[in-house]
Amino acid sequence: MLQRNIRLRREYLYRKSLEGKERQLYEKKRKIKQALQEGKPIPTELRNEEAALRQEIDLEDDKTAVPKSTIDDEYANANERDPKILITTSINPSGPLKQFVKELTLVFPNSERMNRGGQVMSEIVASCRSHDFTDVIFVQEVRGIPTRIIISHLPFGPTAYFHLHDVVTRHDNKDKELKTVSQAYPHLILNNFSTKIGERTANILKHLFPVPKPDTKRIITFANDADYISFRHHVYRQSGGPKSVELKEVGPRFLLRLYKIKLGTIDQDEAQVEWEFRNFINTSKKQKVIGE
Repeated sequence: MLQRNIRLRREYLYRKSLEGKERQLYEKKRKIKQALQEGKPIPTELRNEEAALRQEIDLEDDKTAVPKSTIDDEYANANERDPKILITTSINPSGPLKQFVKELTLVFPNSERMNRGGQVMSEIVASCRSHDFTDVIFVQEVRGIPTRIIISHLPFGPTAYFHLHDVVTRHDNKDKELKTVSQAYPHLILNNFSTKIGERTANILKHLFPVPKPDTKRIITFANDADYISFRHHVYRQSGGPKSVELKEVGPRFLLRLYKIKLGTIDQDEAQVEWEFRNFINTSKKQKVIGE
């Protein structure tokens, strides 16, 4: 099994390395197609390759003409089955961290909570792969306060690292309206993820949730403001007329601050870093990483 995972990872990295070459080939074919459609001469730099490229163009259809990206490979099967998530903690978690993780299992449908014990991360990831989990969520703490959450997509990544701020659990939230949590698949609201890294982050977050039914009254919100992502969990119901809606907070609530995305799983220290927060990034107050 270990050798098979290593081989599959190498194949994945090879596909990723070809992405740039495939993009260049796609652009060459696009220029030839455009020239033929507009009745213009083939660009001079492509005339030596015209015969071979036109032969490939004749064999392509709408699906094969556009090259796949790394993200397509990572989430290629996302629409075929619902997410299956394992949530665990650092070793020897405190009572507050256990409570927070317990509430996260109510937030994410089809998730399971695992007491980590003495298991190392590579063992956990290997077990998740063998049991068809799609994601691992790993929560850490400092002196009983949850401070970091890591979301690792299986089998090959990506892995997103977030700082946790202002965590308020359902247990601690005196203003919570409901005592029970609906298990219906929630509608998802993703607000202000407008940059390239923002779209990447939204893509990682949205694939943690299955497709809901249209009549679901449960809502999960990730709203970005100045690169702090606010998480909220609500249910709604109609009260009175058809345009009158009553919104109730379920909890928990917290802020996420992205600081790294890695092209690999959480146990792969050698995996390439796709993006990482640097101190100099924050020198300009106007520059936003995730959204405007």
